[in-house]
Amino acid sequence: MNEVRHARRQRIGQRRSASTTGAAATTADAAPARRRTLGALGVIAAGSLLPGCGGGNAVPDLRPGGELVVLTYRSATTWYEDADNRRAGFEFELADRFAREAGYELRFVVLPQLADVLPALERRQGHLAAAGIAATPELESRFRFGPAYQEVGVVVAYDVDARRPQTLADLVGRRVEVLEGSQAQAELERARRTATGLEWAVSDAGDTEELVARVTQGRIDYAVAESHAVSLARNFHTTIASALPIGTPRRLAWAMPSRPDERLPRELASFFERIRGDATLSRLLDRYYGHLQRLTEADLAHFAARVRTVLPQYRRFFHEAQDVTGLDWRLIAALGFQESHWDPKAVSHTGVRGLMMMQDDTAAKMGVRNLLDPRENILGGARYLAMLRDLLARAPEPDRTWIALAAYNIGFGHLEDARTLARERKLDPNLWVHLKDVLPLLMRPEVAARTRFGIARGGEAVILTENVRQYFDILRRIEPAYRPAFESLREEISLVPSGARLPRLGGR
Repeated sequence: MNEVRHARRQRIGQRRSASTTGAAATTADAAPARRRTLGALGVIAAGSLLPGCGGGNAVPDLRPGGELVVLTYRSATTWYEDADNRRAGFEFELADRFAREAGYELRFVVLPQLADVLPALERRQGHLAAAGIAATPELESRFRFGPAYQEVGVVVAYDVDARRPQTLADLVGRRVEVLEGSQAQAELERARRTATGLEWAVSDAGDTEELVARVTQGRIDYAVAESHAVSLARNFHTTIASALPIGTPRRLAWAMPSRPDERLPRELASFFERIRGDATLSRLLDRYYGHLQRLTEADLAHFAARVRTVLPQYRRFFHEAQDVTGLDWRLIAALGFQESHWDPKAVSHTGVRGLMMMQDDTAAKMGVRNLLDPRENILGGARYLAMLRDLLARAPEPDRTWIALAAYNIGFGHLEDARTLARERKLDPNLWVHLKDVLPLLMRPEVAARTRFGIARGGEAVILTENVRQYFDILRRIEPAYRPAFESLREEISLVPSGARLPRLGGR
């Protein structure tokens, strides 16, 4: 536990820096290389629309094929740049899909703080605001909201080494902060009507992650924030936990001016109806939030410590594995940590061995001669994962990768049994959000008796996959992408050694 205790106060990565000019937080990078990187995402610019805090020109009316201006702010739940300088975030991805489907050229205006978003929208400096805004009765009297896409509550974030708050009275007399303009602030205002002495300060933190950091640093006692944002922040502040829900969960929706262009509400209604119907919305929510809250404080702290002390020893081997397979080295590293905590001498009770925990026969087919050699084991595990992923060509990404991770654990034969069960239940076997619901059924004898390969620990495969997803998310935020020196040669490198046979289907 000493290693865990030492790591508890360490943040895995440095906070994203944000530079602002006037009221606009981010200026587009117009470099051709950046535009090529973002080409698949449509035409996107995080640009300066607001020349001054109190002024700025209203955007022109929407027209077919014209520019859609979306207001947001920088946070892990809305819009951010990852370690590869690529834009990401749930709101970003959702708005990008809408703009491409509706035929608009998308431009994001990324403002310094959440509190700046709705005033800018009220001045009609954007066509809509996609910033995780709760459609409260107060806001519905000022803005028009599109269809709801998520429901979240408000919680108190506290440090597990401190006293867990049980009631609102436990917040009285404490240092409590909240983000201005947030759902949390609105719920605290309501709570104060009945909670005598309840006070708080409006924080100047840029987002929930920075707000939560103040709790771990001892600068404040509690942070009050939206539950999904606290869950994401917990990846980087491992001693944070949630307690004491405040108010009622609220629906999140995109906000528009009170009298928007009439075309926009109709298009939003059609878009959200479609993405609910074809599971696109479920998949996006699962991608960003479905794997959270599975790892404990000790799990995350131990991971943080191993990233600092152990990962540097094997990083070059993970880079080489990316050269060979084309898989992101951080994904391979996340799988390796889940399997062995990056211990090259690890051995399980089932006989799998090494850093990637491979079976003898599978390892041999992947060209591994010595399972306890970390380089060979990493390359063999990466080849095997890449091969499984290739067998799932019909599945879209990232579902294809998540399903391949489950197959890595349970075996491709058992995975196919689970896919058959999904089809029987009218679920899409190529979507992870559906498949992870049926995999645990393989543990039931009455279900397994009807399958080709029999009983299997399907629930274990789900846990492995979701844990790897969380470790991978963390590594993508703190570890830069690897750019091979001879990337053009990758297609000439065989994933499986010549003469190798496919591994058996029965799992491990």
